[in-house]
Amino acid sequence: MSETYVLRGASPFGAKPTDVLVRDGQVAQIGNRPSARGATVVDAAGVVLLPGLVDLHTHLREPGREDAETVETGTVAAAVGGYTAVCAMPNTLPAADTAGVVEQVYRLGQQYARCDVQPIGAVTVGRGGTQLAELGAMADSAAGVRMFSDDGDCVSDAVLMRRALEYVKAFDGVIAQHAQEPRLTEGAQMNEGALSGVLGLRGWPAVAEEAIIARDVLLAAHVGSRVHICHVSTAGSVEILRWAKSKGYPVTAEVTPHHLLLTEDLVASYDPIYKVNPPLRTGEDVEALRAALADGTIDAVATDHAPHPVEDKECEWLAAAMGMTGLETALAVVQQAMVDTGLLDWAGVADRMSARPARIARLAGHGHDVEVGAPANLTLYDPAAAWEVDPAESAGRSRNTPFAGRTLPGRVVATFLRGRATVLDGKPQ
Repeated sequence: MSETYVLRGASPFGAKPTDVLVRDGQVAQIGNRPSARGATVVDAAGVVLLPGLVDLHTHLREPGREDAETVETGTVAAAVGGYTAVCAMPNTLPAADTAGVVEQVYRLGQQYARCDVQPIGAVTVGRGGTQLAELGAMADSAAGVRMFSDDGDCVSDAVLMRRALEYVKAFDGVIAQHAQEPRLTEGAQMNEGALSGVLGLRGWPAVAEEAIIARDVLLAAHVGSRVHICHVSTAGSVEILRWAKSKGYPVTAEVTPHHLLLTEDLVASYDPIYKVNPPLRTGEDVEALRAALADGTIDAVATDHAPHPVEDKECEWLAAAMGMTGLETALAVVQQAMVDTGLLDWAGVADRMSARPARIARLAGHGHDVEVGAPANLTLYDPAAAWEVDPAESAGRSRNTPFAGRTLPGRVVATFLRGRATVLDGKPQ
């Protein structure tokens, strides 16, 4: 059933307010005060209109860990956060290393229809790091997988990484690397530095990330195949990426909202809510990440939404799982870290949270400009609607947000997936 909306007084990319007509799944008219006859009018005065957000890095946990999240609950959370497409990571039980598993996730996404779900396939069988998975079969499946990752684990074997890059080149795929040299991070609990020594927690050196990135950008250049670096967290990583891009190497990278705002100082509380992989780093790292996102060295913001049940987080630090939720808070955190600081305007936010992620993941129906004839994948965001984060109000299944009790500056008002409202007045439809 076709739905028609008039977004009255919306500000595309924060520019001059105008009216936008959404009809037949497309942006049908911009300006000239379209008729509201037969349409639902959405009061968008003072609200920023953005293309629907695209997340390159979401853990939906299904199959296998439905106690933490499901495709249904995760995509509701995504829609509430302004997302119209998410890329589902393969560290499920079983791992998404076959055509059958990725098709299961893909079809669940279609069934619940809150946002598009693009599965990411595992690089290796069982994400075990020893044998390539069925990359071609996953690419040819109904899910049409183009991005592959062993996220949660690094593809640490250089020969295997090279073979994976060679294999996916044939169908314009990309390997998304979790950059963590395993031997350098055995038992690591937090960023390595003076604070880790004071707290008595085993340190996680920046070089463990940087060494893998350096290796893999060189491998990507050698093979002529795309590599994407997940959740960049250090200033040194930024410098390697900047060098690789200056050479024209086929590399892209992402940063999480939490690494743009939070620092290792929070770990002094020993609250496992701040335990994450890669770990929270220093203030200097945060500044370098912000600057890299602003100048395009880092291409995208990706949430690394990692839900966990209560028992995996409300325990002692050493036993706690690593990870934070992020879909519902991402845009507000980016506003605080990047827009309110003058580092990005709203067009820049749209580029880093919609256009570039869609290009990296090869999602043809997403990341379009807000223009007549484009698919009506849209997000309305009120940058003045400050709110206090309450985990109990989360649309997702898990509550492990590091922003609990914090006031964030803005909130998503509405989300449209191909012209159908998945969120109105901030509430799932």
